[in-house]
Amino acid sequence: MTTLLPIILLLPVCAGIPLAAWGTRALGRAPAMVAVSLVVGCALVLLLSQGGAVMAGEVPVWTMPWIPSMGIGIDLRLDALAFLFCFLILAIGILIVVYAYYYLHDHDPLDKFYITLMVFMMAMLGIALSDNLATLVVFWELTSLSSFFLIGYWSRNADSRRSARVALAVTGGGGLALMAGAVLLAQIGDSYRISELTTHAAAIVDDPRYVWALVLILLGAFTKSAQYPFHFWLPAAMAAPTPVSAYLHSATMVKAGLLLVAKLHPVIGGTELYTALVSGFGLVTLVVAAGTAVFKHDLKGLLAYSTISHLGIIMFLLGLSTPLASVAAVFHIMNHASFKAALFMSAGIIDHEAGTRDARRLGGLWRFMPVTMVLATLAAAAMAGIPPFNGFISKEMFFEQALHIESVGWLGTLAPVLVVVGGAFSVAYSVRYIHDTFFNGEPRDVPGHPHDPPVGMRAPVVLLVIVCVLVGLMPALIAQPLVAQTAAAIAGPTSVVPEFHLSLWHGFNWPLLMSAIAVAAGIGIYWSLQFRFSLH
Repeated sequence: MTTLLPIILLLPVCAGIPLAAWGTRALGRAPAMVAVSLVVGCALVLLLSQGGAVMAGEVPVWTMPWIPSMGIGIDLRLDALAFLFCFLILAIGILIVVYAYYYLHDHDPLDKFYITLMVFMMAMLGIALSDNLATLVVFWELTSLSSFFLIGYWSRNADSRRSARVALAVTGGGGLALMAGAVLLAQIGDSYRISELTTHAAAIVDDPRYVWALVLILLGAFTKSAQYPFHFWLPAAMAAPTPVSAYLHSATMVKAGLLLVAKLHPVIGGTELYTALVSGFGLVTLVVAAGTAVFKHDLKGLLAYSTISHLGIIMFLLGLSTPLASVAAVFHIMNHASFKAALFMSAGIIDHEAGTRDARRLGGLWRFMPVTMVLATLAAAAMAGIPPFNGFISKEMFFEQALHIESVGWLGTLAPVLVVVGGAFSVAYSVRYIHDTFFNGEPRDVPGHPHDPPVGMRAPVVLLVIVCVLVGLMPALIAQPLVAQTAAAIAGPTSVVPEFHLSLWHGFNWPLLMSAIAVAAGIGIYWSLQFRFSLH
């Protein structure tokens, strides 16, 4: 048992909140930003100190009784899955703390933002670390509540207030379904502890109440991770400040549903019903959202629908319940967090400096914002799955898994075609994001004076883009050990993850052909819409 786990969990709240509140008022905005960054950095260092043990297969735990008569306790467990998500939460969290300092105006209360951000960060860490269904549900609802305040940060804005209410209603409602499903699952398995439920998985899936528990839990996951038809709250949430969008919608809140499905996979996964529901809804979400993203004029709206599409990809992979599908899902979770956070921040820079993020008014910004253009182009290439970036490798793995579906007949027949369609739309909206913003004529009635932002504002984007490039060039060195351990945690103790090798090049094969078709079709879709239907 290690006492580091509760320290990692509580440090953002116990140290971050007082420093944000006192530092902003007594010392000023810049010292408060430094102080909060150091707090999150300390939590990250403590987490990394456990990395060696986790990579060696050890699982640090910490427990404290809460309601012993019901078997409910505060049980924290740092397996590889929890380690990966805690790393993303804290590492990207530091970048958001710095970025928000430069993004928010002087009249925007920085202490209010940091305080709410620290509460949300703690809640996300709680979901990742929880080994008890009851405490997981508590942290789950706390993310919904704290995200309500983050999305509605600009409370003077009617759109912000409305979007916050919609997000809370959808994700909070899903949380109630999750609570019911968690209680039912605990009754079936006679335990609230997830690691104990894993040992009873065979009896749980054979129980007649399993169907109800599965549906209720998936309702919670689907609403939080914006799966169709619950996806509408996420584009509405773009009324939030861009630091919120970059954090909640790339690495944290919308990934919570994926984390829940991955965490409970050893307990409730592996059945035909599970595959049909999880992979089926993921596939529909992928195609619908990717197709919608192409037509969005608002850059953040385009990124919101692209996020939904990529969440569908990961949900589809998690639903397949095969070890290699888990490998692909884990790798894409990592890759999506890096390139999508970079793209949201880039959109925020464009909006901040040009005064608009409407693609119909933008164009030719490469002359005024060359550094931003290069960074955004590299991140968009990763999103589109273009080599040699990280998104290309996980897209190839995704296509490979779509070709080998055996458990559900209709899914196996449609999946290879639909994933190529989704990939083509992904290329189309990535091309549109770059071409309509930085090329395609000149700016039209832009209220601001576009220019590259201060170094501090673009530094987080630079770091994320470097990750996209390095992971693409050296995936086996940088990502493979963590991906392997995390995939094993998702697969469960009864499954063995076969040997695999993350590489940029796997030769000429079907996934490469599918990728080439998607790239050509995506470019064709964009130019067809651009010139024939006056998309711009």
